[in-house]
Amino acid sequence: MTTDAWQQARTLLVTWWRRVRPRQAGRVDTALVECRNRALAARREGDENAESHLVEAWESRLTALVRDEPALTDELRRLIDEEIAPLLSPEGDVRTGSHDFRAEASGHGRVYQAGHDQHIYGP
Repeated sequence: MTTDAWQQARTLLVTWWRRVRPRQAGRVDTALVECRNRALAARREGDENAESHLVEAWESRLTALVRDEPALTDELRRLIDEEIAPLLSPEGDVRTGSHDFRAEASGHGRVYQAGHDQHIYGP
């Protein structure tokens, strides 16, 4: 929920939810946005437990959905395996292709490069 691929995954999940449970799609979209905001705050604060609880909450929500409608199991699995999971690398980072970084600093200059989120906190 804290990666750049989140928007794509959110769109895929909400689109799917809109098809299988149209009345709930708006609430799911809002809940995903709120959950992402909480996940970002937890990551800033280094609170891994809070992040884990958010993931567990969504796992529970999806489990309850397929428990209530077992026919959705294969469809949800396909959505996750074929559309959402490919957005992520095995390490959980966003797959964005290759990056070629080049930088040069002189004097007292500094170079900060990242292929992912980068947070620089001041004094």
